[in-house]
Amino acid sequence: MTKEDGQTVVRLAGHLTGAQVPDLLAACGRVSSPPRLELDELMSADVVGIDALRRIEESGAQLVGLLHYLQFELDTLKRKRL
Repeated sequence: MTKEDGQTVVRLAGHLTGAQVPDLLAACGRVSSPPRLELDELMSADVVGIDALRRIEESGAQLVGLLHYLQFELDTLKRKRL
């Protein structure tokens, strides 16, 4: 986690699974304003990870650089929740 232009930036790389979700949610919950998540190095995410991204985005965070297929999974999950 870093600060850029006054905004907290969280960078994710590799694989996001249920095992990492509690740490991600805790990190995003510690900041006073919604963070920006840099996701261009995130290669995969399981359903728990995708749901965490959905919840973080719904709380106001900006998701940047999400791979197309992960964005598709996120959009599909959002539609299912409607």
